[in-house]
Amino acid sequence: MKDLTSKIGSGATPRGGAATYLPARIEHSLIRSQCVHDRQFDLDALSFISPEQAKGLRGVEVRSGDLLLNITGDGVTFGRCCLAPDAALPAVVNQHVAIIRPDRARLSPGFLLSFLTHPEAKPYIESFNAGGSRRAITKGHIENFEIPLPPIAEQEAIAALLQALDDKIELNRRMSATLEEMARALYRSWFVDFDPVHARALGQSPAHMDPTAAALFPDSFGPDGLPKGWERRSLDDIVDFLNGAALQKFPPEDGAESLPVIKIAELRSGITSKSGRAGLQVPEKYKISDGDVLFSWSGSLLQKVWTEGPGALNQHLFKVSSEVVPKWFHFFAVDQHMEEFRQVAASKATTMGHIQRHHLKEAMIAMPEDDAVVAAAGELIGPAFERAISADLESQTLATLRDSLLPRLMSGELRIREAEKRVEEVV
Repeated sequence: MKDLTSKIGSGATPRGGAATYLPARIEHSLIRSQCVHDRQFDLDALSFISPEQAKGLRGVEVRSGDLLLNITGDGVTFGRCCLAPDAALPAVVNQHVAIIRPDRARLSPGFLLSFLTHPEAKPYIESFNAGGSRRAITKGHIENFEIPLPPIAEQEAIAALLQALDDKIELNRRMSATLEEMARALYRSWFVDFDPVHARALGQSPAHMDPTAAALFPDSFGPDGLPKGWERRSLDDIVDFLNGAALQKFPPEDGAESLPVIKIAELRSGITSKSGRAGLQVPEKYKISDGDVLFSWSGSLLQKVWTEGPGALNQHLFKVSSEVVPKWFHFFAVDQHMEEFRQVAASKATTMGHIQRHHLKEAMIAMPEDDAVVAAAGELIGPAFERAISADLESQTLATLRDSLLPRLMSGELRIREAEKRVEEVV
């Protein structure tokens, strides 16, 4: 890498640290490891510093086409790599992020990115780790990385092909987020804010609702503040929360098939080469499939529809299901209380905040007496919710295809035109 780059280096945290960061950009942004994900950059995680602070970091100013590599971090954040987006510039990096500036006459930034983010390259990067439990590599380590080097024209063709897959994955991500937010807004309008009931109480027609659906809602509220005839029920009463197992009791057998262990890290960032494995003797109820709803009740509290294939559920995570309401309903019912759950967890005087069963029992939701209300909502919310899941599943397929193509293209086993046809068929 030293021979193929014009710059490799990391920055520093400005004097005074986060307390001195600006609320908005004047000129320079500060790129931290939170910004850098594999093949993605999180603009929302940028910090902003003063022109004076930026001058002190002038030697680590980021340019268009630079690669950013997290050189410290835990098992999730360490080694993540992406291209610096123009939207983040002008920018400098802190000491946890390295700039890698390829010599473009010999090394394509997109090709290098594909290599550094490939699952098979992750253990290679990890092998240079100079840290302990918190991983770390140095400028010298990066300079000694060895990479395959096809002709530059072939590198560019490979990079463009894989970028097409990235673009489709990003499009799916945005579409999934938009669809989920639309479904969430409608759930809250009907079952939290009771907009249709408020409209009918004023003698108005509920917005964006046909007369048949509107007639399902009462036109007044009861003394408990709920729509007349509705009841308040415990979240734990209508939703089943299955806690995961201590999966070290089910070790994989040598040479036999196994399942990836889904812990909080996997829920946040997906299955990686560092994910643990469990044997197939894991009880069926702890086996996870695409479409299952998972909820981490300690550490980083979050809820997600799983889309990364078969796995085994570890403790500290719930598998969430219901025989009373549809999946979209119980997903947004938990989501409705997520912020208060996080506040409870944050208030715990422990290293890992969490919620307990009684918090689920105390979390209340409004339920209509007429099942037709939920059915009518499902005709609108259900398709958007399921399409969001489908987009995530499609992205997993595309990512698998992307990662399978690179080694075969680099080895010459697969030619660019053949790979382009495969990508066109899938995309």
